[in-house]
Amino acid sequence: MQNLILHLDLIGTFVFALSGAMLGVRHRLDLFGVLVLAFATASAGGILRDLLIGATPPAALHDWRYPAIWISAGLIAFAWSPWIERLHQPVRVFDALGLAVFAVAGTDKALGAGIGPLMAPCLGMLSGIGGGMLRDVLLARVPLVLHAELYAIAALAGASVVAIGSVLQLPPVPVTVAGAALCFFLRLAALRYGWHLPKALQAPPGDDAA
Repeated sequence: MQNLILHLDLIGTFVFALSGAMLGVRHRLDLFGVLVLAFATASAGGILRDLLIGATPPAALHDWRYPAIWISAGLIAFAWSPWIERLHQPVRVFDALGLAVFAVAGTDKALGAGIGPLMAPCLGMLSGIGGGMLRDVLLARVPLVLHAELYAIAALAGASVVAIGSVLQLPPVPVTVAGAALCFFLRLAALRYGWHLPKALQAPPGDDAA
């Protein structure tokens, strides 16, 4: 099971790093900026999760495979961005895959660290959305996960499947795969059909109560 979690984490690191790096290219950042976005998108959620569960130092900061992966993804995006840009739809699919694998891997890791089944899915969701939130903050925009296309809800749904499977003592590998599949396809369906949660009504002009 530990090997499965590690491989899911590494896969998620690459696809999220590629997604973040491509966004940096679209915003015409230099190579350093592209690599910073690749690192932030791929690693922020996992680092925060590891700190919260006491897994220090975080894997993304002491295992050489993580920086090797996000640096490679950043360089690929920077050097071959015109070719990758033509693969816009596949990149969105990879982003959904990264969300799914980070959500379930984060939940499995939290459960393994002794976190309860109610809090573990929240940490799994944080693993999936934390990098994207930091990426958007660095680009000075409202994080996508807060207003669009069931991003956080899809991550929480997949993570919850893993936690429920743990409570019911079901085989961990099929449950993890099922949780990842639910998150992945829910996110793709939200992209395909434009699903959103209801949004707050706009405040009247001049209303500064907040």
